[in-house]
This record gives sequence, C-alpha cells and structure tokens, in this order.
Amino acid sequence: MRGEADVAAAAALLAEPARAALVVALTEDEVLPASELAARAGVAPSTASEHLRRLVEGGFLASRKNGRHRYFRLADPAVADAVEALAIVAPQPPVRSLREATKSDLIRSARTCYDHLAGRLGVDLAAALERQRVVVRRNGDYALGPGAQRCCEALGIDLAELEAQRRPVVRGCLDWSERELHVAGALGAALANRFFELGWIRRREGNRSVEIVDERRLLGA
Repeated sequence: MRGEADVAAAAALLAEPARAALVVALTEDEVLPASELAARAGVAPSTASEHLRRLVEGGFLASRKNGRHRYFRLADPAVADAVEALAIVAPQPPVRSLREATKSDLIRSARTCYDHLAGRLGVDLAAALERQRVVVRRNGDYALGPGAQRCCEALGIDLAELEAQRRPVVRGCLDWSERELHVAGALGAALANRFFELGWIRRREGNRSVEIVDERRLLGA
C-alpha cells in the first residue's frame, strides 16, 4: 500500500533552474542527446550529467544509450502535462528585447505541448473539433464525440489503434497562455503528427513554436 503523492519531492526536482530547463527542452523535442541538453540548459556537460541522473532517478526522464551517446526523453507524457500546469501558475517575467518579444508571441500563437498542439492554434483547433463533434466536453474534460471516427478516417488516422494505446485516447490539457483547453492524449498527438505530415503546419528551428501553413484546412479538419 502506498501513501500520498510526495508533491514536494517532485517540485524539488524542478526547483533548480538548470534541471527545469532540461525538462522543458524535452517538451520541445521528444529525444535529445546529453550534449544538446547541456547546451540548451547553458551548463557544462558534467553538470548536465548529474542533473539528468537525478531526473531519471526521480521518474521525470528515461534514457537509452546508442553508441557513444546517451539519449533522453520524458518518462511519460504526464511529465509534459505537469510542466504545462506549472506554467499556468508560474510568474511570467517581462521581455527585455525585441527577440524575446518575437519568440514569446510566436509561442503564444502556435506551439507544441510535447506531442500535441497548443497556444491560440491549439485552442482554436479544439473549438473546431468541438463544433464537428469530434470531441465533446464532459465534466470539464474532453471525451470522444460521434464525429471522431469520420474525422480520423478523413485524415488517415486509425482510431482503433489510438484506443488500444495505454494512454488516454483523448483528454483536455489546460493551455497556460490561453487559459482554455486544447486537445491532448493519443488523438491530440495523432492529429499534430498528421498535420505535420500533410504540411499544414511546420516546425520552427530553435523553439517549439509552429508555423501555420494552411489554416483553412487545419481548422476545417
């Protein structure tokens, strides 16, 4: 029998700015080598190695070795959800340069939240999926709607395969910048992946913002 969740222990892992930066980097790119993570966090490789070890031991990250390099990813999509939830209550320091302001606006406009779409784009997509009854609101969350099968077939997504996954097939994720739900879960990930494949959206270099190529098709999907 287990006791209550140790929130303080989990919070302590992210209390160090460098460790928080390492986790945030892996919400932007699903798999990264230790050397790239060190560069993203702005710390020496030896310092990053110690932080990464603690994050793996704490259940935030998982790692695998490939040749001479060790690669890291989030241990579970729930880690990305926790980071997004913390962002809702976290202070937002003022931007200090045009470059920071531009990046902030791009991220608020359209971004990935681990493997699904967020920002204004993610919320607009969720609203479009609601209108088409692909998803429906239920007790403050999302559930599959009667239009889900039709939508998935039109996009070439196997809904039965999504339902067989261990993760929830669909759920709502509270967007930190819009304060509204966007679509997460297996369906949210499958939609984002398909939109990238179709070229309706594109990844930008250097951050997790997304370029919208075909908004009409995207929000009509």
